[in-house]
Amino acid sequence: MEKIGKIASIKREAAIYKLTNSFRWFSEFGATGGLILFFISIIALVWANSPFQNFYEDFKNINLTFSVGSFVISKGLILWINDALMAIFFFVVGLEIKREFLVGELSDIRKATFPIFAAIGGMLVPALIYYLFNQEGDLRNGWGIPMATDIAFALGFLALLGSRVPVSLKVFLTALAIVDDIGAVVVIGLFYTETIHMIPIVCAGFIFITLIFGNSLGIRTPWFYFIFGIFLWIAFLKSGIHATVSGVLAAFTIPSKSLVDGHLFVKEGKSLLNEFEKSISNANTTKNSQILLTTKQESVVSTMETACEYILPPLFRLEHSILPWVTFVIMPIFALANAGITMQGDFFSSLYHPVTYGVIGGLFFGKPIGIFIFSFFAVKLGISKLPEHTSWSQVIGIGFFAGIGFTMSIFVASLAFANANHSLTNSKIGILLGSFISLVVGMVVLYFQKKK
Repeated sequence: MEKIGKIASIKREAAIYKLTNSFRWFSEFGATGGLILFFISIIALVWANSPFQNFYEDFKNINLTFSVGSFVISKGLILWINDALMAIFFFVVGLEIKREFLVGELSDIRKATFPIFAAIGGMLVPALIYYLFNQEGDLRNGWGIPMATDIAFALGFLALLGSRVPVSLKVFLTALAIVDDIGAVVVIGLFYTETIHMIPIVCAGFIFITLIFGNSLGIRTPWFYFIFGIFLWIAFLKSGIHATVSGVLAAFTIPSKSLVDGHLFVKEGKSLLNEFEKSISNANTTKNSQILLTTKQESVVSTMETACEYILPPLFRLEHSILPWVTFVIMPIFALANAGITMQGDFFSSLYHPVTYGVIGGLFFGKPIGIFIFSFFAVKLGISKLPEHTSWSQVIGIGFFAGIGFTMSIFVASLAFANANHSLTNSKIGILLGSFISLVVGMVVLYFQKKK
């Protein structure tokens, strides 16, 4: 969130908010978070292949139990991370999706069609390439793995190119990744659900309706949505549908409208500032006047705080407050627990496994090809238009960046091969290699594009 004026620069407790608009605010988080994920992944790989490998496995399998009376949830740490912490991640994803459709790049249908078509191609072609190599048995369950894009990682390394990448390209990648997230939620909800239990589903439906009803009644306190959001998560956890879907649904119910009109806010704000100015003029100028407020000044400031709270919807406040925790705590924990691949003696033979090269092919070839073809025809058919200051070669470069599946692909892999450790290991190898190759080629393509 942008901070304006000298007062905001006096004490910045969170320097990462130094941005000029909402997109750059999000992009800056992604830049820092992407680098953190990179180093955490290296730590996980080293730990998983060190003499302390057993401690790594024991760490992931620590059993944690939550119980209230006869109600008990008992899971290993890795499952708490993948089911609970990732639900918070998807809650933020849901907030971003809702914001983008209301006021962001996806709010204008003319602008939205380009990243939407690009994302559709970037999901279908990778899935098709994977399926071509894995059509037998349980191996075909991994078709959703190369569809995903790790937006934090992708934006993080894209930021390293600085001015060589126009803002329009960063906006395009962000919008594309958000549409990817929508696709990931649909895939997880529809295709990676083994058994559905109807009673929890019905309960989840009632809880979801309660959240919507609370929004319509004007309930804006986060505690209401937090408490019922936990109940919604538990219902999905017991239903058989992956619990992370609850995060997205809960996010869609968060109020997004201001309580006051913008013109009224400006009018009242000017009036309050005038009152504050008069009280300063009438007060004696002392050293304490810089520290203590008069009763009148305190009343004005309190009213201004209330006005600011009314003008800023809960959706924006929650996104801004939770995103740092997701970026700097939840995603690094997820990477630490899931990126550790044991490089055993058969590691090189794993490179020739169909799951491995199916994932690599989907990420490295499928993403840029699908994004380019679908967006190209969308422009040629007059459905959408190429973003300003953007060339087709840059779109291909962004296609390679979209091939950085990393944490999102690992998450889908953990669902696709939940009961097949060998296939899960092979898919993780493919994800790491495919993401790394896509990153290197994408950096090269966009780096030299500017000089040309």
